[in-house]
Amino acid sequence: MSASGKGGDCPDAKKYGGQDSQASSVTPGSMAVDSKPNAHSFRYSLNYPCIGRCIIINNKNFDRNTGMNQRNGTDIDAGNAMQVFKKLGYKVKVFNDQSVDQIKQVLTAAAKEDHSNFASFVCVLLSHGDDGVFFGTDGSIELKSLTSLFRGDRCRSLVGKPKLFFIQACRGTDLDGGIETDSGPDYGTTKIPVEADFLYAYSTAPGYYSWRNTSSGSWFMQSLCEMVGKYAKELELLHILTRVNHKVAVAFESATQDPGFDAKKQIPCVVSMLTKEMYFTP
Repeated sequence: MSASGKGGDCPDAKKYGGQDSQASSVTPGSMAVDSKPNAHSFRYSLNYPCIGRCIIINNKNFDRNTGMNQRNGTDIDAGNAMQVFKKLGYKVKVFNDQSVDQIKQVLTAAAKEDHSNFASFVCVLLSHGDDGVFFGTDGSIELKSLTSLFRGDRCRSLVGKPKLFFIQACRGTDLDGGIETDSGPDYGTTKIPVEADFLYAYSTAPGYYSWRNTSSGSWFMQSLCEMVGKYAKELELLHILTRVNHKVAVAFESATQDPGFDAKKQIPCVVSMLTKEMYFTP
């Protein structure tokens, strides 16, 4: 599938043609910590009244002084994501055209909410981006400052529960020309890392441009929504995301009059700190 209607999610609109502690001591011959009995389940529990909340930040229009172009096609991404996660049982809220302060307010409020009756948390971020940063309508913010609001020491009611972030944004300006191929139950009282149970599914690899079709949405979100919709009842999340990677890698290629941007490819990137398997259905 070629992708005409060139668009990308890098902030440099002109350059891209407007497209889109100290460790405890260990006595020799002994272990620092004995392994605990392996009695827990390897699946995250869905035994809650609701599977979770889902927040979608959908930035399409940007302040003129940022020099960033309109992200045509992003409303399709937001609509598809809303439909897919609602069907899974998530309580979905969409926030359009959010400034940096508004994004911080939305996610800070979400992190302070009581998630005791929820099995998980989902956040979909749709905007321009760069290496380690995400753009509000008026400028950029470090992505880590947003996701860290949900760390175990800052959002207690999500401790031990999966926190899933799906991020459609550029992570740099590199372009991938491709290469021809002929080859076919709970933690209980266990102490866990504050960074545990996060998953970040990025639309593209570190340093790379992220493609968006201005009429049908971004390659990544098209593929994510299709694969989650198709396989959520049978496959574990990382297996679903592997299929998303395959879909983006194989089914899409840019088609544009700009020779510097023609025939380019993309591969999403999944970073998992999950400690159990995530299924969307029991």
